[in-house]
Amino acid sequence: MNQRVIPLADERQLGQLPRIPADLPAPTGQLLDSRGRAVKDLRISVTDRCNFRCVYCMPKAVFDKDYAFLPRESLLSFEEITRLARLFAAHGVTKIRLTGGEPLLRRNLERLVAQLAAIPGMEVTLTTNGVLLPRKAAALKAAGLSRVTVSLDSLDDVVFKAMNDMDVPVADVLAGIDAAAAAGLGPVKINMVVKRGMNDQEIVPLARHFRGSGHILRFIEFMDVGSSNGWRMDDVIPSAEVVRRIGEHFPLEAIDPNYTGEVAERWRYLDGGGEIGVISSVTQAFCSTCTRARLSTEGRLYTCLFAQSGHDLRSLMRARRSDAELSAVIGSIWNRRDDRYSEIRTAATASLRKIEMSYIGG
Repeated sequence: MNQRVIPLADERQLGQLPRIPADLPAPTGQLLDSRGRAVKDLRISVTDRCNFRCVYCMPKAVFDKDYAFLPRESLLSFEEITRLARLFAAHGVTKIRLTGGEPLLRRNLERLVAQLAAIPGMEVTLTTNGVLLPRKAAALKAAGLSRVTVSLDSLDDVVFKAMNDMDVPVADVLAGIDAAAAAGLGPVKINMVVKRGMNDQEIVPLARHFRGSGHILRFIEFMDVGSSNGWRMDDVIPSAEVVRRIGEHFPLEAIDPNYTGEVAERWRYLDGGGEIGVISSVTQAFCSTCTRARLSTEGRLYTCLFAQSGHDLRSLMRARRSDAELSAVIGSIWNRRDDRYSEIRTAATASLRKIEMSYIGG
């Protein structure tokens, strides 16, 4: 293959240095964007590295042995992350999700968890591929982590190894799920990205496996995140089809969301075997209730998963700007937010160069 994907290291530098407003209004705890959406959730990527090379996220064709990951000095320190998290909390954020890459590759992550969990009213969660949970789950729980979400795209080793592209067996992820549950990091949510022709035959087996387990299995439509996963609409399995396939074996009924803005549509088994969720970012956009901000590994603020560039908060912090200045910048950025990518998605928008999911989390 002679054609090579444009290096993503260049895209990571597409950060805008925010302007500090002339006025520095104090946070009110209710920060709204231009469409009236409050900021409630902050997703923080703590590393751009991963021990998987999933075909829909970090394909080896791009993230090979020569790929230049961010140098350590470019990453936000735990203290910098916590400082920003406290400012977001003052604006109304009540939940933080740590992501990557694979967040458990970040050394001493439990220290960061403890710092974030000390913020009054803050819930701290984490998304992981699960492989390192047997070693980490107990320490993370002790540090104050509330819950984990584990990615698992198949129960079949052949399919799963083809998707993670690192020869990691399913058993390693299942061991991580068990460790999380044993540590009290539940209910464990398990995310399956469904791609037609690759793993959609695994929908029902996964549902069967986790029925009655107390875990919550969620099915995610294959999305055009970033520019390297070769997304096509033809590869998308609509959530309605997922529900239909499962319902043919285990009857389901829809149930109400847990809270306004919840991304997963909830369904429960009629026989009391638990619940599943479907996340329909492609076929049933939920932009109108999106409350999520994203902080990249090197301190850029993104107001949408499908963004093309971010706002450089790290440079402001390292230039010794005050909390009041940083808070005003965050408020100004969110006030101007008008993102609704999934509502306007077309073949043309899908081809735009966007920041990779491995860099800003899912």
